[in-house]
Formats: sequence, C-alpha cells, structure tokens
Amino acid sequence: MTRYVVVGAGAVGSALGGLLAQQGVDVLLVARGEHARAMAAGGVTLRCPDTTVTVPVPVVTAAEDAYLTVDDVLVLTTKTQDAEAAVTGWADVPVHGPDGTVGRVADLLPMLVALNGVTGEEIALRYVERVYGLCVWFPTVMVEPGEVIVRGTPRRGVFHVGRFGASTDPSADTALFDGLVRDWEPAGCLVRCPDAVMEWKYRKLLANLGNVLEALLGDASGAKDVRRAAQAEARAVFDAAGIAVVGDEESRAGWQPDGLSFESVPGEPPGLGSSSWQSLARGTGTIETDFLNGEVVRIGRRVGVPAPVNARLTGLARRAAREGMEPGAFDVDELRARVLT
Repeated sequence: MTRYVVVGAGAVGSALGGLLAQQGVDVLLVARGEHARAMAAGGVTLRCPDTTVTVPVPVVTAAEDAYLTVDDVLVLTTKTQDAEAAVTGWADVPVHGPDGTVGRVADLLPMLVALNGVTGEEIALRYVERVYGLCVWFPTVMVEPGEVIVRGTPRRGVFHVGRFGASTDPSADTALFDGLVRDWEPAGCLVRCPDAVMEWKYRKLLANLGNVLEALLGDASGAKDVRRAAQAEARAVFDAAGIAVVGDEESRAGWQPDGLSFESVPGEPPGLGSSSWQSLARGTGTIETDFLNGEVVRIGRRVGVPAPVNARLTGLARRAAREGMEPGAFDVDELRARVLT
C-alpha cells in the first residue's frame, strides 16, 4: 500500500494529507512547531465551505523519525525558499525493504514537487533521481495551528503531474500516476497527467504574480493594472526565452472542471488568501516572491528582457517580510507610484 509522506505540511500539505487520510489512504505529515504539535495531539481540522471535519493523522517533525519503505512517495509542500534545505535533509535518508535497508531516497523514491514557481523541480533534481512536477490548483489557508481552510467545493482541487527530467523507467511513472488517480480522486483531489507539466507550472506562475499584491495591499482589487503589467512583462520574458505556457482557454478548462468551485468558508472573511499573504500574516520573516515575480526577473536578465515591475515588487516584498509588516501595509496609490513609475 502506497504511503504519501508530505514534507513541509503547512496549509497545502496538511489539507492534502487530511483529505487523503479521511479516505483511508496511508499518509505521514512532516511538520514543525505548534502546527505539528497540534496535529499530533488532535489531528488536522479541515474547514471547507460545505463541512468541517477533524481527521487523525500521523505526524513527525524530522526525517530521522520517518521509517521509509519502498512503498513511500514523498510530496514536497514547503515554500520554495525552504525547498533546498528540505530536499537535502531527505535525499540520504535510508529506504527499507523486507530484508533491511535497500538504498536512499535519492536513488529510489519518487518526489512530487508541489511548490509554487518553477525552480523547485530543478532544486530537487540536483539530489533526487525521480522528480515529478505537481502543479497545484488548491486554495488553502492555515492560520491557526492544526486547522486548515480548504475553499474548494464539492471537489477540493486539481493537480497536474508529470515527470521532470528524463525517465529511465516509463512503466514506473505510469504506475505512480495510476496510483495518484486511485488514491487522490476519491478525496476530491482531481489528478491530471499532461505530457508537459511544466507548461502548466509556468501558467500557474503567471497567476501567482498577483500573490505579492494580496500580501502588500490586503485587498488587491484596486491594483489590477499592476497585476496586468507584471503579467505582461512575464509573457514577454517567456516569449523571448522560448518558454511554452498553457494557453488561457486550456487553463480555464483544466482548472474549472465540473464539480469544483472556490467558495468562502463560514465564519472566515473572503480575503484570506495566497501563500504570500499567509507568510506576512504569520510573520515568518520570509516570503516566496523571489521565486515568483523574481523568477521572471531572473529569466529576463538571462535573455536580455527587462522586468522592472516584477523587480520592484520583489524588493517591496522582501522589505515587508524583513520588517514584519502585516498584509495591507501599503496603500494602493503608494504601491502604484513605487512600481509603475
């Protein structure tokens, strides 16, 4: 029986693990701090638009506490800025078979990279043989330890998955994908297996360029011009770099299947938002904008296409995280003046 070991179980990882565990799928959540202690003591509470449920889940706080076997699949759900530390911490962990240790994670186990942005897969591939991109369309928020808001209803989200890098065993990839469909879809997590998963992740990156606006402004509805400018820069950069991106119509069809809509959760304001918003709300001191808007800037510099709007947004985001600002610290007119001029 496959077990899904969710590394970096914050909002996305805890929600996914809880939904799978509710259906009897074997999971192990790897978390830290108060969130890990709360889940270990009382399970993970999933608050959805249509239901609230608390699910018992096994939890560990370190790689050495997880006894890994050949039936395990690692699902990386950290923030991108924490990915390298997480991957290096797991790459050399021993994997066990019926007769003892048979190798390391790096050589044997699949790792699904369920991160925003497009750099997590490259980070993982430096250390792990079997790397798979996982494009996550799954709005979740973790505000209180042990409690996660899941906004999808009645289905919960869509996950596009594909091999990253060359495969030496396509049959193993197919078996993994079939297992994901079998285990995840009963939990409301729809699995799609496109030929080019990174085209989906670059399309998701375009959507995520607005995360920083939610974080800095709180309510980003008045900054649509800034969002459009950031996305226009990104499209110009991707075109110059020869990067393929899923088209608008295909993405709408892929992310809006029958039975999936995103609604408010009773008792919570509708403005609870992106992972960047959550980072400022929790005062983590870091924010992943450098791997979202900053990725556009990096690629643009490589191909000679400036991306000043995205560069300025990354600078403001770093400042907000460094100085402990809360979401909504900037006024929209002030932001527009700083970014668009």
